[in-house]
Amino acid sequence: MSTTVVTLRREDSIRRAIRRLYSKNITAAPVLGDHGELVGIVSEMDLLCGAFDPDPRAGHLVIRAFEEPAPRQVGSVMSTNVVTVTETTDATVLVDLMIARMVKSVPVLRDEQVVGMVSRRDLMAMLAASDETLQETVAEALREQFPSGPSWDVTVKEGEVELRGHAGEHLDQIADLLARTVPGVSRVRHS
Repeated sequence: MSTTVVTLRREDSIRRAIRRLYSKNITAAPVLGDHGELVGIVSEMDLLCGAFDPDPRAGHLVIRAFEEPAPRQVGSVMSTNVVTVTETTDATVLVDLMIARMVKSVPVLRDEQVVGMVSRRDLMAMLAASDETLQETVAEALREQFPSGPSWDVTVKEGEVELRGHAGEHLDQIADLLARTVPGVSRVRHS
């Protein structure tokens, strides 16, 4: 999740919005109302619709004058049906939402205020963590939870964690759950 959120207002010009998204290398931005509340979201596709007139050099097209002017403000192209999540939304729920709604970015809310944006790229970054990094992070989480023991040998291969050693069913379950909370871990096995 990115906590430095680029936001726009309904009255922002289309060109300003395009420049903001382009300069920040993002694909969408939340649109805020007068009191900082989320009123919509605008994506690259929203901003591109109506942005270009046909090029008369492109072929033998008859160019007609447009009856309506191109949209000028973000409020006229933004989507008001916004998919949102909270800071505690599970990654699997987020992926399902992104697939079902065909969106690349989702605002993260806390008490109706935008506190972040999570994108497909953020999810990819979690999965791109090296096995060594995941191994260190899982081992550290276990040491933090159980500073006086027990301990497990941790190995990671392709994002899958293997915990070796037994400390009793209850403690082994806690260790498995802790390992699953590490971003980038795809599976946990106990042997």
